[in-house]
Amino acid sequence: MEHELKIKMNEKLFLRNPEETVLGRKIVHHGLLLINKLGFENFTFKKLATEIETTEAGIYRYFENKHRLLVYLITWYWSYLEYKVSYTINNIQDPAIKLKNIIRVLVEEPRNDGFTSEFISEQDVYQLAIWEGSKSYLTRHVIQDNQDRFFKPYKDLCEHIAQILLEFNPNYPFAHSLASTVLEMSHSQKFFLENLPALTDFTIKDKDNKIVEFLESIVFNSIQVK
Repeated sequence: MEHELKIKMNEKLFLRNPEETVLGRKIVHHGLLLINKLGFENFTFKKLATEIETTEAGIYRYFENKHRLLVYLITWYWSYLEYKVSYTINNIQDPAIKLKNIIRVLVEEPRNDGFTSEFISEQDVYQLAIWEGSKSYLTRHVIQDNQDRFFKPYKDLCEHIAQILLEFNPNYPFAHSLASTVLEMSHSQKFFLENLPALTDFTIKDKDNKIVEFLESIVFNSIQVK
């Protein structure tokens, strides 16, 4: 069963809301596909314009540059993931079970019957987050971007996880650090597995379950009451 998802985006990410026009939705949809295909470094608005049969100037009316488009897509992903985490642990009282469910949500690749939007595929944006996610904030203008609240969905997700860590152990002193570490590792281990396998102990076979097991060991060994 698919669940349609509508996410309100930070208006500073775009010059014109892409959700409001056919061209804007095409820019976001095909921009996501083309970045995944070419890589962010090789992606240009000129190539996107050719792909969707419009002008480069037309794309610039929606996004100031390609980095803003990337941040738009990654921000959408973090917002979606925070919603999915909340949906997954709804009505669960035991914080240990909540944490196990969250870790599995972070690690497992999306299925075809998951959450969708009209123009962003869950599977495609998940791959984007693994390959290009860190490029949204590893920039020299990260402080200004943070002041513009571009990373609020990412921080909201980390805060949500941190609060559940504190439900398990209210005296644990590193909840936010552990939350962001687990969030990053759920993607970096996938990237290493596919590209730098000497940096992991995982193989393609049964990779999700093993990464889940690994992250659970880090979390629960860290937060157990001494």
